[in-house]
This record gives sequence, C-alpha cells and structure tokens, in this order.
Amino acid sequence: MSTLRNRTTVLAAATTAVLALALTACGGDDSGTKSAGPAKNDSAPAASTSGSAKDTGTTTGGDTTGGGDTTSGGSTAKNTSASKGGGTAGGSSTKTGGNTSDSYAYKHPCKSGDLSVRVYPREGSATQHVIEVNNVGANSCGLSYFPQVSLGAAKASDHSSDIRPAVPGGLGGAPAYPVKPKTAAIAVIDLNPSGANGLTWINEMNVLADGDHMPNAETQNFELGPDVKVRDPKLGLYRSTVAEAVSSMKQAGTS
Repeated sequence: MSTLRNRTTVLAAATTAVLALALTACGGDDSGTKSAGPAKNDSAPAASTSGSAKDTGTTTGGDTTGGGDTTSGGSTAKNTSASKGGGTAGGSSTKTGGNTSDSYAYKHPCKSGDLSVRVYPREGSATQHVIEVNNVGANSCGLSYFPQVSLGAAKASDHSSDIRPAVPGGLGGAPAYPVKPKTAAIAVIDLNPSGANGLTWINEMNVLADGDHMPNAETQNFELGPDVKVRDPKLGLYRSTVAEAVSSMKQAGTS
C-alpha cells in the first residue's frame, strides 16, 4: 500500500512539472508590445489635380505687373499633362534660401525649368479658364505682363490660323511681374465672353509663360474639352488671385 501511494505522489509531481514547461514554451504573457510591421506613410503629399479654381485663396509674391507686349508664334512643345517644369503644380518642391526680392525678379526673367504651368476651367464659368504659372525655383523671377496664348487645332500642321485673344491696353509700370518661390502668377482667359455660337474646331490652348524672354519652342499645349466654342476670346494680365485676374480679363480689348 505504501509503495502504491509513493508512486501516485511521484506521478502527480511529474505531471505538474510537464504542465509548467508547456506553459513556458507557449509564451503566455500577452502584455508585451508586438510588432505591427512597417508603418504607412500617411504624410505623403496628395497628387495634384486639375480641378476647377475658386476666385480666392491663391496668392503670389507681388502685385505689380511688367514686361512688354508679346507676339505669338507656332507651338512646338507638346504637353499632354496639366503641368511642366520642376516640382509639383503647387510648387511644394521649391528650394529655400534664395533671393526673393522684387528687384531681383525685375533683373532675372523666369526660366521654363523653374516654372510649373497649369490650365484648368474656372469654377462657376462655362467659358473661362485659369492659367496658373507656379515658381518652383529657389529665387524670385520676372514674367511678362501676361502669358502668350493662342487657340487652335491640336493636329493642325499649320497654326497660322490660330486665334489670339485680346489683351488689356495701356500697359506700363514695373519691368516685370515678380513671382516669388512657392507662389503663382495667375491669368484668366474667357474663350467666349458673349456665350454666342463660336468656332468648334478649336480643341487646344497653347501657352508660353513669358513671350518676351522665352522661345516659342517652350510653348506648352493644353487640351480643351470637346464642346468648346471660341469667339472673341479675352485674356487678362497676370495677377495674384483668380478674382483679380478675372477683373483684368474684362478690360481686354480696351486701351
């Protein structure tokens, strides 16, 4: 009887030891920190869109205009996207620490590589488009009074019949329109101010940010919608906001 009782005691002790070892191997403590894998990059910038523009909220580094009258030429640089130039449409990749004075801009015309050009419909208008020229360079630079614009057919071999918009007259003042880094110069064009029947074969807008200093080869081409009708278009001067650019556009054709 004593032998049987001893065997039972030994067996119970062995079973307890086995259970303790099993619990230790399973790592039963859930209070520790667990790895969640690589973190998501929630701070990455959103992609730029070509949405409609409101009349407020866009500012530039200067409110004076300058430059001289421009003449348009044939467009050769095809641009199928909404922007061209270094950085993003909003200028978020602009370098810092450059010269941002207006006096510097007056002496240094903008270069195409330091600009990002966008063209998109103006919100609330069926005929107006916004031309937004962003300075994505490190320094301020100067633009002419207004962009050089023509309207034509994308597949045309001869652009001599392209339409040029009317612009405001009586220009004068500063030698250039200054654009600080991370800011934009804005011009508005109305393709059909009267809303009457117009030309329907036009499907492309050709834009040269500075017709005074840039060659025609740097003209960018922007596709227009299929229902566009062009008649007596008007183009305003570069301004700091869409609202100011619209006001300038309405003065086109006047001296």
